[in-house]
Amino acid sequence: MLIGLMGRLLAAHKGTVLAIVLLQLVQTTANLLLPTLNAAIIDDGIVNGNVPEILRLGSWMVAIAFIQVAAAAAAGYLGAVVAMELGRQLREELFAKVQSMSSQDVGAFGAASLVTRATNDVAQIQNLAVLVFTMLVAAPAIFIGGIVLALHQDVALSGIVVAVIPVLAVIMLLIVRRLVPLYREGQELIDRISRVLREQIIGANVIRGFVRQGHEIRRFDRANTDLTQNNLHSALLVAGMMPLIMLVVNLSSVAVVWFGGHRIQSGEMRLGALTAFIAYILQILIAIMMAMYVFMTAPRAAACAERVQMVLDTAPAITDGPGGAEPKGNAVEFRNVSFAYPGAEAPVLDGISFTAVPGTVTAVIGATGSGKTTLLNLLPRFLAATGGDISIGGCDVRRLPLDSLRSLIAVVPQHSYLFSGTLAENLRMAAPAATEDDLWRVLAAAQAEVFVRQLPRGLESPVSQGGTNFSGGQRQRLCIARALLREAPVYLFDDSFSALDYGTDCRLRDAIGPLLGAATVLIAAERVATIVDAGLILVLEDGRLVAQGTHHQLMESSPSYREIAASQLVLEETL
Repeated sequence: MLIGLMGRLLAAHKGTVLAIVLLQLVQTTANLLLPTLNAAIIDDGIVNGNVPEILRLGSWMVAIAFIQVAAAAAAGYLGAVVAMELGRQLREELFAKVQSMSSQDVGAFGAASLVTRATNDVAQIQNLAVLVFTMLVAAPAIFIGGIVLALHQDVALSGIVVAVIPVLAVIMLLIVRRLVPLYREGQELIDRISRVLREQIIGANVIRGFVRQGHEIRRFDRANTDLTQNNLHSALLVAGMMPLIMLVVNLSSVAVVWFGGHRIQSGEMRLGALTAFIAYILQILIAIMMAMYVFMTAPRAAACAERVQMVLDTAPAITDGPGGAEPKGNAVEFRNVSFAYPGAEAPVLDGISFTAVPGTVTAVIGATGSGKTTLLNLLPRFLAATGGDISIGGCDVRRLPLDSLRSLIAVVPQHSYLFSGTLAENLRMAAPAATEDDLWRVLAAAQAEVFVRQLPRGLESPVSQGGTNFSGGQRQRLCIARALLREAPVYLFDDSFSALDYGTDCRLRDAIGPLLGAATVLIAAERVATIVDAGLILVLEDGRLVAQGTHHQLMESSPSYREIAASQLVLEETL
């Protein structure tokens, strides 16, 4: 999987990869020529006292050394550029894939795991690419060239190389086989520690409120200890490789000097040839070490590639519609709609049918867990209905491309979220071309103008991630203003007034009425006062639509609605 993934990504850089290979071959060739020239200097120059020959061959060595350095630097630079580009491309693909996923798809992996895969896992693959370009390309050329030139210097001594290579191969095989499962487990442990840390940061107030800091510290300590033990085990294996290799290399050098000395003494070998042979056997062993280092890194990259490819191969549960259909109007209709999570014992929604007409407010009310948010999320296809039909303007939402469908809808989510940046940037997410007057207009309607004008920098005031530097009610009003700026045919307000006091809630609904105009408005709420004036109220109970009508109709006909209203309003106000 790792080879296939890297091969696909590198296909767009064939020219650069070819240049890297050629530069590495030039570097390797220059590196292999140096011991032969050094042997010639010893045998033909130093031994014979031939100074001109020493200078001539020395000049060639200097020139070749400069060529080697230049080729190595160029290959290293191009290799780093391609590796960084590979990482950039892979992160882009992962980000685009996550953007196309539904909330179900994201939940299957977990937010912490997706973050790790897009950062740490990609970095491991990127690091391997750097090693491949700087080491693995040169290693085979040095290995083969070293063997050929070592044989050229002395065939008999080459038997030492033949004996050493299998020993090194066995060492590499034993260590790599143990590293593969360790690295795969290590990446899963990184997911786990990221998940624990993320939960502790997000749920900090809950942890403090229930005085569970000690429990959470122990929980994080367990995850941290497991990751440490895994990393220590793999690090010890990698660290143990080097002494074993150096032992083999040093024993090989001793054997070469021992047997080579006897051959020089018997006149079967020249001194320069022995020097060159020692250099070549060292180069051969270094090439093996380079290859082993790459192969030691490859298991972790392979485990990461599996995890990354798993995300890339995930087929989104919600796909684009075929297009070719245009909504005629903005009426919203649900016809016998159901929704169930895969493997669930019971559906979240079952047999929901209603029509939301333009120019009126359609409200959805029910107890927590009755399916209000799920119902609203089916319209923009954040979730895909498992049964029935949903249409906008008579056009089935499944026939519309997702971007086209969602461009018709302005959403205020249940959890008000603002992005890091400025207030103006957050509002202009809905309408990038909006003027400053437009921003103040929607802020005034959303009852947010007063506190925004009191900020030292007004619309340019900074917003922290999630909007945590604003209160819950302020975030809700800013999110409502952002949706109003969209001027969409359909508006979805998912419990978007829950953090507002009754007075602000009433003023806000009165102010946004003219801005909504002929739009179709759906509101999910738990507070009766928010929806008392709605043209149609849907009462959900355990995922089923048990009643629908106006407030007064439901007060007369629906026991479930009367129970909700009685628990919130003074009885005289509800009659």
